Amino acid sequence: MFKGFTRFLQRPGERLKTLFGNNEGSGDALPGLRIIPRDEHSISRRSFSDGALKVLYRLHNAGFDAYLVGGCLRDALLGRIPKDFDVATNATPEELRDLFRNSRIIGRRFRIVHVRFGREIIEVTTFRGRPGDDHGEHLAQQSEHGLLLRDNVWGNIEEDALRRDFTVNALYYNIADFSLHDWANGVRDIESRTLRLIGDPATRYREDPVRMLRAVRFAAKLDFTIAPASEAPIAELAPLLLQIPPARLFEEVLKLFLCGDAVATFHRLRDYGLFAMLFPEAQEAMDELPWAEPLFLEALTSTDTRIRQERPVTPAFLFAALLWPGVHLRTQKLLADGMPPIPAQQTAAQQAVSRQLQHISIPKRFSLPMRDIWDLQQRLPKRRGKRAFLTREHPRFRAAYDFLLLREAAGEIPPGLGDWWTAFQEGDEHQQRRLLGKVDADPASTSEGRKRRPRKRRRSKGPNQASHNESND
Repeated sequence: MFKGFTRFLQRPGERLKTLFGNNEGSGDALPGLRIIPRDEHSISRRSFSDGALKVLYRLHNAGFDAYLVGGCLRDALLGRIPKDFDVATNATPEELRDLFRNSRIIGRRFRIVHVRFGREIIEVTTFRGRPGDDHGEHLAQQSEHGLLLRDNVWGNIEEDALRRDFTVNALYYNIADFSLHDWANGVRDIESRTLRLIGDPATRYREDPVRMLRAVRFAAKLDFTIAPASEAPIAELAPLLLQIPPARLFEEVLKLFLCGDAVATFHRLRDYGLFAMLFPEAQEAMDELPWAEPLFLEALTSTDTRIRQERPVTPAFLFAALLWPGVHLRTQKLLADGMPPIPAQQTAAQQAVSRQLQHISIPKRFSLPMRDIWDLQQRLPKRRGKRAFLTREHPRFRAAYDFLLLREAAGEIPPGLGDWWTAFQEGDEHQQRRLLGKVDADPASTSEGRKRRPRKRRRSKGPNQASHNESND
């Protein structure tokens, strides 16, 4: 795949070492630019989307620099099918908006331009400079802890390349001559399957703590090893994630767990102490409940399987699993205080969600179905009479049923109820009646709650007898 790269990898340049310092001792030295001509790399325009090519060519024809950049090039070199296409240019957001009528400027912290082609969105960014340099009215803002609050400093391609997070993402495809520009030895790191931060890792993590999550996500997704210097500060700096707005972390969590490699990502998050910053109550529950971690792994495995089979997934189900052990612990405490089961679980759910929202926002379009899944866990054992049919008609029944199976597989509850519901769904009317008859005939069943008192048998009346109510009419 990388035929012809060897001689380029043997000629490190010197022109960019001063942009971020020489980084001696960091293990992440910056070698400088390598230009790889078209006949010496494997990236083809045939793997680019039509929308990406339209943006690139329109920018080029208008006299602007136009580069495809980042993950799509990394994936192409790895033999994967590129999905998301990002473009970098020297055109400002205002110039981009004038050039593309189907575009809009978004973001405050980082102003970028989205160019829409039907359902496809091409993200276009202006070359960024170093935040400490004087760029007139365009200034970056940082917190006292080094967190980058605003970054709309325009620069040139050299500065832009070394502002990127990882070496494997500092690759630029030039539409003018189809060459590949490698600014930080990204091709070498792709060959060695190494994820390496550009610049001093601790500084870069402080600028944007989400980079720690990105490091874990890319390492899990690509099966890469994080370079020792890039890995070392993560555990210590993990609490910096508490500075990130919950809404932004919600989007990052979706990327972490809905990429098809959720199980590997989960293990890495725990190893670096990042999971506790995202889901503190879930982390605490794993220390108290032996079935909590198996439940998480069952849910994440199921999610990975569905994604690989191109079946739909919903964050509501995933969040329901991750928060459920915390809801369970809270419910048990409320039951011990004498609160009835249904109010106890509802109160516990509200408390657990309120705490979680301090870390990760969960939009109502997901939190409400999540609560339905939890509520149905109390209805699923109640199957007498018409209850089974009514429960089956609930719009969240299928998700609640799948959740029940996860709970059984994790060992939270004994098996059996899941098999009953499986048979009930698959059976015909005769089989359903037989299943309901078994429930009615089971004297050991305690799933129906309070038993109804049997009705008194009414005495038969003679032709001249009237009831007490009839005599008073």
